[in-house]
Amino acid sequence: MTGFSLFFLLLQVPSTLVLLKRLSTARDRTAPLLPLANSDETLAKQNPQVSIVIPTLNEIDRLPTCLEGLRDQAAKEIIVVDSRSQDGTPEYVQKLQQDFPIPLKLVTDDPLPEGWVGRPWALHNGFLQSDPTSTWVLGIDADTLPQQGLVASLVAQATANEFDIVSLSPKFILKTAGEQWLQPALLITLIFRFGATGDRTQFTEDRVMANGQCFLSRRAKLVELNGYELAKSSFCDDVTLARAAAQRGAKVGFLDGAALMQVRMYTSMGETWREWGRSLDLKDASTPNQTLADCLLLTAVQGLPLPLLISLLIWQPTASLPTSILFWLNVFLVSIRCLLTFGIRSSYTEVGFWFWLSPLADPLAAIRIWISALTRPKSWRGRNYT
Repeated sequence: MTGFSLFFLLLQVPSTLVLLKRLSTARDRTAPLLPLANSDETLAKQNPQVSIVIPTLNEIDRLPTCLEGLRDQAAKEIIVVDSRSQDGTPEYVQKLQQDFPIPLKLVTDDPLPEGWVGRPWALHNGFLQSDPTSTWVLGIDADTLPQQGLVASLVAQATANEFDIVSLSPKFILKTAGEQWLQPALLITLIFRFGATGDRTQFTEDRVMANGQCFLSRRAKLVELNGYELAKSSFCDDVTLARAAAQRGAKVGFLDGAALMQVRMYTSMGETWREWGRSLDLKDASTPNQTLADCLLLTAVQGLPLPLLISLLIWQPTASLPTSILFWLNVFLVSIRCLLTFGIRSSYTEVGFWFWLSPLADPLAAIRIWISALTRPKSWRGRNYT
């Protein structure tokens, strides 16, 4: 048993030190974004600088809510880039065009070129079709529910901080028990690897984070980067583009936007596992060594603590010093995870009983990241890839 304990201590002790360093700077993170004062928002609407791009593929169930939230935003135009949806999405956009308060354009992006993933190709087409006089291009996903003042507040923050690219983390909407149990565990994998949203003290150029659900770029910077070309084959195009831009000297920000946007990404535990889980490894934006290190870290501090603690309690091995240290180390790691459950509560509109049991899903979350890291998606957002 001593050899068993030493093996896990060699894995967990260094990983715990890394985790504590990442969590220790959370208190210094940038404050969450808030809506602007009414006078500032009115001024922004009088001089809109933003082209909004929404990629769609069979989004008729989600797009109406997104567009309704954008109806009163400070935008110059909205470009819906559709990939030949079969559910009535383009017809719905055409019906809105005449009376929508912001110019609403519909673009079809097919055919998909060799080497491109559908989402970055749609965003690239939206950028190419955007008004060249716009200062900013804002990519918004159809599952996003923009809150009042989103665009004006985001642009004001980006301008004040001289960001070239800035994206926001949302407030999540979870409805089913399975979602409330699994999704927070998957979200924690990001915090363990990259720290709290808005914490820029930990970001190097190759570790910056981003969220494509609300991704604002200076149009001049996209021109310099040749649009989304650098992320064309990535299944996490948001992080890939942000890191590529940072490595070329761009100033990139990732901020807490829970007060300005909500998202209903998936509708079940199974869909959350399949769809979100397959891109959370971020291997397309990382080196193989970074991906391996992240997977080992998650195994040590998120996947193993609960199983190890239960095993030690059930079998009650001889209390050697290494075994005692291993036991209390994992008590410590499980305690941190439970405290983080309270810490991420503000990232959700409402929670139920199963949310508070999400630490029990941590081993599954770590396994999901490993599966994603070792495989490449064969389908994504309604498209199949060979």
